[in-house]
This record gives sequence, structure tokens and C-alpha cells, in this order.
Amino acid sequence: MKAIVATKYGGPEVLQVQEIEKPTPQPNEVLVKVFVASVTRADTMIRTGKPYIGRLIVGLTKPKHPVTGTGFAGVISQVGENVTKFKVGDKVFGETTTGFGTHAEYVAVNEDGVIALKPDFLTYQEAATLTDGPLTSMNFLRNVAQLLPGQKILINGASGSLGTAAVQLAKQMGAEVTGVSSTSNLDLVKSLGADHVIDYTKEDFTNAKAEYDIIYDTIGKSEFSKSKKALKPGGAYISPVLKTGTLMQMMKTSMVGSKKAKFSATGILKETELRELLDELLTIMEKSDFKTIIDREYPLEQTAEAHAYISKGHKKGNVIVTVDHLS
Repeated sequence: MKAIVATKYGGPEVLQVQEIEKPTPQPNEVLVKVFVASVTRADTMIRTGKPYIGRLIVGLTKPKHPVTGTGFAGVISQVGENVTKFKVGDKVFGETTTGFGTHAEYVAVNEDGVIALKPDFLTYQEAATLTDGPLTSMNFLRNVAQLLPGQKILINGASGSLGTAAVQLAKQMGAEVTGVSSTSNLDLVKSLGADHVIDYTKEDFTNAKAEYDIIYDTIGKSEFSKSKKALKPGGAYISPVLKTGTLMQMMKTSMVGSKKAKFSATGILKETELRELLDELLTIMEKSDFKTIIDREYPLEQTAEAHAYISKGHKKGNVIVTVDHLS
């Protein structure tokens, strides 16, 4: 089968199209014929092997799992002998977490993993993105921030994959939302329900004084040390991007001060926790006018180009790759 393989860390050029053996599902696995896979900012960071602390999970000197990608949507083509939850022909989507392997024509997934039937109200393209921005932001808003109705939240990077999801989810949770983005994306952020928008090219949100209960930096471009004055007493600065400074502030604020710095690696949560979050997310999406923003779509063979585009830092919403047999 055709797959995108990275045998070392580096730039987009390390991603190579190769013919490799199709996986054989184990007794408790299903084999998914992949139609669409997500390409994320996290994928680009994993490809570079930075931050280095992440290599403890993905491989010290080279990728432990050379086939890239984690989010997928497709149809089950084969089931293991012990599988009871799915059958051949089921339309599914999900996430392989630290197992990777979705930038390929087929991927084997444990039936008890992060995999679910694709609802009819989602296209394959939309479903493939859910376990990136929406699921991550669901974890951060619900579990990390414990966002409450009436609270004020600022979302930095509000036009990206995590940000576009976070704006909508925070509004569903009853929060007052301020979205930070570039000039060209302000209208997009407003259309998703943001109560207020900030153009970062004209205004520095860290200059606000004790205004927000939560600052959610989806892209890791700010620092807790500068942002904390914009937090109310008891407020929290949360980010999925782990930097040395953030780690140090997490340790410090866990012991002293009312304003906290918090981090979570959503992809390494227990699969039962991720499935519960995913079920809650789907319920919200079905009952609301949740919009999935897809910026660009590339063929599988151009996954390296997708990485190069994301690395420029200007994507809106999600980037996906499609496999030739998409139907």
C-alpha cells in the first residue's frame, strides 16, 4: 500500500511516499481503508522532533512509528476474529494517538481505541479533523480550564484548528469569548460566535489588566509571565504547546499564587477518557450549528507540501490529505 514515511527528523523533505506492506489486523483490531486523514500543527512538530522532550514518546533519535498521521476517516475493510463492536463496511473515524500510521491507504486500529461510527451529519473530510482541534479544545475547556458559564475566556490563535473549535465550544458552554487573530481572519472568528476580537497586529492582549478568567493559547505564541496580568485572580493560562518556560511556570504556580499555568497532552490521555470526550463533542455538534473549517486539501502524495504550508503559521482551521480511493 501507499504511505507517507519519515525515517528521520527534519523538514518536510523527510516525508517520503513509499510502498509498504498493508497491515494485518490483530484479533481485536479493525482494518480501516483510509479516505481522509488530518495534517496538524502537532504533526509538524513531531516531524521535527521538537520540543525534544516529546522524543521520549515518539522516538529518541528517529520516529518510533515511521508512517505519519493520527486522525483518520474511512471505512472498515476487515475485522479481527474477536471484534464485536464493528463490522466490514462501517463508516468510521478516529485517532491513533501515539500509534500514528494514518497517512496511508490502510491503518489497523484497536476496536477499543479512539474510533467511532461516522455520523451522517459529518462528511469524511469533517470527521477526519475532529480528533485534532475539536477534541483537544474539548479537553482543554472542559477538563483543564473547567470553563463555567459567564466566565471570560481569551483564545489566542482563534482562527486555527484548535481555535475555531474552541470559540464555538466556549460559546456552547456559556462563556464570553474574545478571539485573537490576524486582520484577515477577524471576520471568520466573529462568524464562529466570538463576542470580541483582537487583531494581534494592532493590539497586544497581554496588556489587558485582570480581564479574563481563562487565557487559552492554542498556538503557544505567548508566555504565562507576560499574560498573567491579563488574568483575573484565580485565573488560568492554558496551552497545548509545552515549552520549557511553561513547564517551569506550571511547577511554580502549582505551589504559589492564585493564577495558574496549565498544560495537557490530549493525545496521551487514556483512550476511555478520549472516547468520552468524543461522545460529548458529537452530541454538541449534532445539536448546534458547529462549523468545521477546512483551509486546504492535498492528495496523500503531497503531504510534505501540506506540512510546509502549516509551518508558515497562517492556516485557517484544518488541513487534510485525501487518498486516491476517496468515495
